[in-house]
Amino acid sequence: MSAWETVIGLEIHAQLATRSKIFSGSATHYGAPPNTQANLVDLGYPGVLPVLNAQVVRMAVKFGLAVGARIATHSVFARKNYFYPDLPKGYQNSQYELPIVVEGALDIVLEDGSGKRIGVTRAHLEEDAGKSLHEGLPGLTGIDLNRAGTPLLEIVSEPHMRSAKEAVAYMKKVHTLVRYLEICDGNMQEGSFRCDANVSVRKVGAEKFGTRAEIKNLNSFRFVERAINYEVERQIDLMESGGKVAQETRLYDPDKGETRSMRSKEEANDYRYFPDPDLLPVELDQAFIEDVRKGLPELPDQKAARFASGYGLSAYDAGVLTASRELAAYYEDVVREVPREPKLAANWVMGELAAALNKENLDVSAGRLPAARLAGLVARISDQTISGKIAKEVFESMWSDGSTADEVIEAKGLRQITDTSAIDKVIDEVLAKNPGQLAEFRSGKDKLFGFFVGQVMKATGGKANPAQLNDSLRKKLNG
Repeated sequence: MSAWETVIGLEIHAQLATRSKIFSGSATHYGAPPNTQANLVDLGYPGVLPVLNAQVVRMAVKFGLAVGARIATHSVFARKNYFYPDLPKGYQNSQYELPIVVEGALDIVLEDGSGKRIGVTRAHLEEDAGKSLHEGLPGLTGIDLNRAGTPLLEIVSEPHMRSAKEAVAYMKKVHTLVRYLEICDGNMQEGSFRCDANVSVRKVGAEKFGTRAEIKNLNSFRFVERAINYEVERQIDLMESGGKVAQETRLYDPDKGETRSMRSKEEANDYRYFPDPDLLPVELDQAFIEDVRKGLPELPDQKAARFASGYGLSAYDAGVLTASRELAAYYEDVVREVPREPKLAANWVMGELAAALNKENLDVSAGRLPAARLAGLVARISDQTISGKIAKEVFESMWSDGSTADEVIEAKGLRQITDTSAIDKVIDEVLAKNPGQLAEFRSGKDKLFGFFVGQVMKATGGKANPAQLNDSLRKKLNG
C-alpha cells in the first residue's frame, strides 16, 4: 500500500432549505405522499416555463462568500440531457460552464492535529431528479416526483484529499458550514446532504492522476470512509495483478461493504450541454453580494478561534464545541451562568452531556437538559458542594427525571464533606483499624496510599472532599 498514493475529490450535493422548488412554486417538504408535491413545471409538461427562485441564488452566494470564493456576477443554466425514468423532462437544469461560485477553499484538521487546505473548485446550482421506488412493489418500479426540481448546490472539491479520513473531515466541515449558514438542514438520512466520491490511485511520486471511479450517492460519513477504503484497495489489487482501472460509476453496498459497477462513466459531451433557452442568465451586482455578506453569521472557524482565545480552550476543544451551531450556543449559555469555569463547562458539555445525547440519538436542541440546569451542576462542582465523581451521579438523576442539581443533592444527601476536622476524624479511625497496612506504608509501600483513600471514601459515602482528604491523609501517614 505504501507504494501507492490515493487521490480523492468529492462532489457534495446540499439540498437548499427553501420552502419551494428551484423553478416552481411546489413545496419541498420531506415525507409527503408520492407525487403530491410536483406541478406541471416539475413534470416537464409542454408550454410551461421555469422561474428561478431568488432565495436559491442568495443561499449559493452565502456559501461562496463563506469559503472565500469568487462570486460570478454572470452565471448560466444549461440543460444536461440524459434519459432516466425519474427525469420527466429528459434533461436536468444545471450550471455547467458558468457556475455561480468559483475557486474557494476550506481548512480541515487532520488526525495528528495539523491542518490542510482543500480547494473548492466550484459550487453550482441545479435541480434534483425524482426518486425510483422499489419497496412494496415486487417486480415493479415506482416513480415519485416530489423531489424533482428540489434546489441543490453541488459543491465540487479539488482532488486534494489523500485518504478516506481526509475526505470525511472535509465532508464534515462542509456539513457544519451549510448548517451554520442555514442553507441546508444537513439531514443525511433524508438525502438532504450526500456526496459522490471520485477515487483514483497512482504510484507515489507520479505526476499524472490515475483513472478514477466515481462512487455515487453516499449518504453517511461512515459509508464515505468505508466505500473509499474498499475502492482504494480494489484498484490497487487490480493494478498490481496487471489489470487496468475502468473509468466508471460505482455504487456502494453497505450490507456487503463493497462497491460494484453501475455504468461506464460519461463525459461532458455525452450530456450535450447547452444553455437553457427558457432561463435567463443570472446577473448579480456588487450591492446584492455585499448585502448577502452583511448577513453572514459568525462562521465555524471564527467561532472556534473566539472560543480558544476568549475561554482559554484548546484548539481541539474549541473545534468540538463549534462543530454545530446549536452545540456552540448551548455551551455559551452554560458559560454565561458560570463565567469563571469555561473549561469545566466544556468538559461537561463534551463529556457527560454528549454521551447522554448520543446514547438516545438526540440533538442538543431537543431540550432534554437546558443549559441553565447543566450550569447549576457545574456551579456546585466549582464551589465544592460536590466532587466531580458525585456530580456524575447527580447528572444521571438530572437527565432521567428533570431535577435541578440542588434538588438531587439535597434529596440524596450528596453534599460534600469539607470540614477538615470531620475528615481528620475519619482518617484517624481508618488508620486505627488498619495498623498492618499503616506499618507497610511507612516501611516504603507507597501504593497503599490508594487503599487508605478508598477506605476513607467508603466510610464517608464518597462525600469527603478529595483534595482535602489527600492532603490530610498524606500528613498523617507521614507522621
